[in-house]
Amino acid sequence: MILAAAVPQVEAPALAAEQGVIAYPASFFAGAAPTTALDMIQRVPGFAFDKGLAVRGLAGATGNVLINGEPPVAKNDTLDEILKRIAASSVERIELIRGGAGGVDMQGRAVLANVVLRSGAGFKGATTGSVAYFYDGRVFTNIRSEGSWRWPSGRSAEFSVYYGYLPDATYGDGQRVRYAPNRSIQILSDVEADGRVYRKFATGAFETPLAGGKLRLNGAFQPFTQDLDITDRLRVPGGVEYQHDTSVWDQAELGARYSRGLSARTSLEAVGFQQWKTNAQKSDFRGLTQRRFGLDRDIAETVGRAHIQFRQSPTISWEVGGEGAFNTLDVATTLAVNGAPVVLPAANVTVEEKRAEAFATVTWRIDDHFNLEAGVRQERSEVTSSGDVNLSKTLQFTKPRALVTWSPRAGDQFRVRVEREVGQLNFDDFVASSTVANTGVVIAGNPDLAPQQAWVFEAAYERRFGPSAAVILTARHSELDDVVDRIPLFFGGVPVADAPGNIGKGSKDELIANISLPLDRFGVANARFKAQGTWRRSEVTDTLTGQKREISAVRPVEWDFHFVQDLPRWKSSWGLDIAPDAGIRERNFRLSEIENRKFDTWIDFFAEYKPRPDLLVRLEVLNLTERSFQRERIVYAGARDRTPLLYTEVRDLRWGRVLILRLRKSY
Repeated sequence: MILAAAVPQVEAPALAAEQGVIAYPASFFAGAAPTTALDMIQRVPGFAFDKGLAVRGLAGATGNVLINGEPPVAKNDTLDEILKRIAASSVERIELIRGGAGGVDMQGRAVLANVVLRSGAGFKGATTGSVAYFYDGRVFTNIRSEGSWRWPSGRSAEFSVYYGYLPDATYGDGQRVRYAPNRSIQILSDVEADGRVYRKFATGAFETPLAGGKLRLNGAFQPFTQDLDITDRLRVPGGVEYQHDTSVWDQAELGARYSRGLSARTSLEAVGFQQWKTNAQKSDFRGLTQRRFGLDRDIAETVGRAHIQFRQSPTISWEVGGEGAFNTLDVATTLAVNGAPVVLPAANVTVEEKRAEAFATVTWRIDDHFNLEAGVRQERSEVTSSGDVNLSKTLQFTKPRALVTWSPRAGDQFRVRVEREVGQLNFDDFVASSTVANTGVVIAGNPDLAPQQAWVFEAAYERRFGPSAAVILTARHSELDDVVDRIPLFFGGVPVADAPGNIGKGSKDELIANISLPLDRFGVANARFKAQGTWRRSEVTDTLTGQKREISAVRPVEWDFHFVQDLPRWKSSWGLDIAPDAGIRERNFRLSEIENRKFDTWIDFFAEYKPRPDLLVRLEVLNLTERSFQRERIVYAGARDRTPLLYTEVRDLRWGRVLILRLRKSY
C-alpha cells in the first residue's frame, strides 16, 4: 500500500484534521539545506523519531517512519541508516499521520511519519569520511558510501557500505571505592577503561514491478567486534586487577516484500524475513581471584507476514492478516574460577519458539472530527528448551486495541488509547550472563519465562500553533501482569543465584511532554528547538522482602533537548543536542545486591557548512560536559532480605570530549 495515493499533495505545510495528516513539502525544509531524509525527519515539528525495537517478529521492530507508505523489511539495517541513504533531493514531502488514517497500517502506533519520494530516474550517491580525535589521544577514522538508482521502468536499487571504529562512551577513567558497613575503605583504586567497536557493513536493495504489483528485496551483512579493557590500580590494599572482554558478532539478513492491488478497493501485501546471528564472547578477569567466562551462541529467525486491506467506503477500511515466526537459540557458556570449572544454571541450552499471530483492524472516519481505529490480535506460541533445561510450554494471548481521535479544530487533537500489550520474550534472558566475570555474581538464565503483559490506558493532547510549533502532552497508565524482573534460585531451600523471572503484578505511570518551537518570535532568527521529557513511576512487590519497590531497569526520568539555527547567508547551521540518556538513573534488584546506575548529562555541539549543494563540512564537539557514568553496588553477604550488608562499592568513570570532522560529498 502506498500512502501517497491515500492523501492529497499540498504545496505548503497544511493542517488537515479531517484526514489526520499534515503534509510538509520539501520546500518547508529548504532553509535548513538538509542532506538526507533523516535530517528532514528530525526537523518535523511535534515528531519524536524512533528507529524501532530489537524484538523478534516484525510488529514493533520497524520504527515509526514509513517510506512511500511502507515500513522497511529490515532489522540490523536500522531505520536511521536507511533514511541516511535517501538524499533530501529525492524527497517530495513528509507526511505526519496522527491518530490513524484510512488504509494506513499504523503498526500499533498513534503517530507515524511517511517519507514520500519523488518520481524520476537517475543516480544519487554520497561518500562521507570522518576523523575523530579523543581526549585520551586516540584517533578513529570512519568512511561510508551509499547510492541509489531509479529507472523509468519503475525499478530501483540502492546500496551502502561502512567501515570504521567507534568508542564505547560507557567506559572512561575514574575511581572505584569499596566501603565496609562502617564506611571504612576496603578498596581504593584508579580505573583506566577503554571500550571500542570495530564495525563494517554492506547493505543493498532492489525493487521492481512484478505481476501487476511491486517486489522489493533487501539484504545486509554486518560483522562487528567489541573490545573492552579495564585496569584497576589498587591504592588500597595494593595490587592490580585487569579485565579484558571481547565480543565478536557476525550477522546477516534477507528480506522481501510483495504488494499489489487486487481491485480498486483491495490490496495485498506479503513479507518474508530471515536473519542469522553468531556471537562469541570471552571475558578474562585477573586479580586475587581469576575468572574466565565464555559464551557461544547462534540465533536464527524466520518470519512470514501477509495482510489484505479493503477500503469499504471513503470513511471505513479494514485490514486482516497473519504473521508466523520460527526462532532458534543455541548457547554454550563456561565459567572457571581459579582454573576450576563452575556450574552455571541454564548454561547450555537450545531453545526453539514457534509463534503465530492473526489480526484484524478497522479504521472508521466517523466524521470530519472523529476517527476510530479498533482491532484485535490473537497470538499463540510454543517454546521448547533442551540441554540443561528441558521444558515445553504453550502460550496464548488475546490483544485488543482501540484508539479514538477527536480533532475539534485544525490545530487541536485529542487521542485516547486502550490496549492489551504483550511483551516479547528476550532470548538473552534464557542464558547465563557474562557479568559473572567482572563482579563474581552469577546471573543465571531462565528459559521458563512468560512475556510481560499490560493493560495500557493512554490519553494525549496535541496543540499545533501553525505548521512549525507543537506541544503534545501524554499520560499513560499500565496495569502489569507477569512482570519480568529478577527471581532467586533455590538449592536445598537456600537461595544461591538469581535469574530473570516473572514476579507477579505491578503498575507503571508515565507523563510525557513533547514540544517543538521556532524561536523567531523571541528574536533568534531561523532557530528552533525540540524537547521531550518522560516522567515515570513504577511499582512491584519485591519477591525477597515483600515490600513495594520500583521495577528493575525502569528509568524514572528521561529527557532530551535539541537546538538548531540555520544561517542561510553563510550557508551554515549550528546547534546543541542533549542526548536522550541525559541525567538518567536506573536501579536493578538482584539476589544479593542492589545496583544503581547513573549517567550525567551529555551535550554535543555541531556546526556545518555547505559551500556547494554537493559538499558538506561538519564539525562536532561531543560530550561538552565530560559526562561521568556512576555504578553503585550495595552488596549483601547472601540474600539481601536475610543477611547483613557486606560492602558498598562506587565506580565513577568520566569520559572526555571528542572532536569530529566530517566531510560528505554527494554525486
